[in-house]
Amino acid sequence: MDFRIELIFVPVSDTDRAVAFYGDTLGWNVDHDHRVNDSLRFVQVTPPGSACSISFGDGITDDAPGSMRNVQVVVDDADAALAYLRERGVDAQGVEDQAWGRFVHFADPDGNAWALQQLVQPGS
Repeated sequence: MDFRIELIFVPVSDTDRAVAFYGDTLGWNVDHDHRVNDSLRFVQVTPPGSACSISFGDGITDDAPGSMRNVQVVVDDADAALAYLRERGVDAQGVEDQAWGRFVHFADPDGNAWALQQLVQPGS
């Protein structure tokens, strides 16, 4: 049996601002943006090459905006990812080298924290 994570909910305070950040600034594909009714708007966004999407919107989650932590996105090259983010105006921290990977950290406008990880082979 396979267990696939395909959707993660991201708590935001302003859906339009989040669409602009994830879609326009980061360049992630906005798959769906649908207002179901006055209290429910569902937005789904997918990072390039990812099998897992994120969702946010109005009435989607009770979690406090900015409370998401510890989601890691794997990238091929941490230096290139940092340059990409900075070219797009994202306030991203420099590359952090650890024995288990190379990391770049950034947050969305609400403070939801993201880590980009370049996997490294032990001893390399």
